[in-house]
Amino acid sequence: MLFKKKILAIVLARGGSKGIKLKNLKKIKGKSLVKITGLFCKKLKFLDEAIISSDNNKIIQEGLKSGLKAPFLRPKELSGDLISDEKVLIDVLKKTENYNNTKYDIVLSLPPTSPFREKKDVIQAIKLLIYKNFDSVWTVKLNDTKNHPLKQLVLKNNRLKFYDKKGKKIFARQQLSSVYFRDGSVYVIRRDVLLKKRKLITGKTGAVITKNFKVSIDDYLDLKIANFLYKN
Repeated sequence: MLFKKKILAIVLARGGSKGIKLKNLKKIKGKSLVKITGLFCKKLKFLDEAIISSDNNKIIQEGLKSGLKAPFLRPKELSGDLISDEKVLIDVLKKTENYNNTKYDIVLSLPPTSPFREKKDVIQAIKLLIYKNFDSVWTVKLNDTKNHPLKQLVLKNNRLKFYDKKGKKIFARQQLSSVYFRDGSVYVIRRDVLLKKRKLITGKTGAVITKNFKVSIDDYLDLKIANFLYKN
């Protein structure tokens, strides 16, 4: 419990990743992504429960060895590539509340593919959620102006066009407003908002702007970068 709120942490770790087979079991400096996340949860002494949701028995076993609980397997119908996180989080929330005969106030989603998350960011996200009365809070990073949306291009019939027509009017970076991208490490949402709105982002979603380098692992290059950072 933190700030008098019951908190349920959920680690979403399905087995069917297309970029890297069984991605959540890949290791960084000898520890799987699932284990890194499980050990991180142990540092959050205020958690009331930490559950791993997976459709894969190897991932479940790794989660259990890492201190996470797994009272149920994820249903096949919630394990596909196009299933939203919201649907799975709702499923886990309802089943966990029924299993533990309790009601949580906040759901904390910690994807194992973001192994560089920090405890202070989790606490700050929960604090913002409660005291600023947000529906949810994400961790985000400031986008480099080189990759600003108004500089993006698309190819149509082998011809380049600006993704956004406003891009034609951009000649200097000083013209660009700040934009952010989610770093994938921390998502917090109020229980009632998740169940009623069934969305992680609403018109009342806040942000913790992280500064330290983060890697969200989607492919083998990301994995190499993460290992390099841990070694150095």
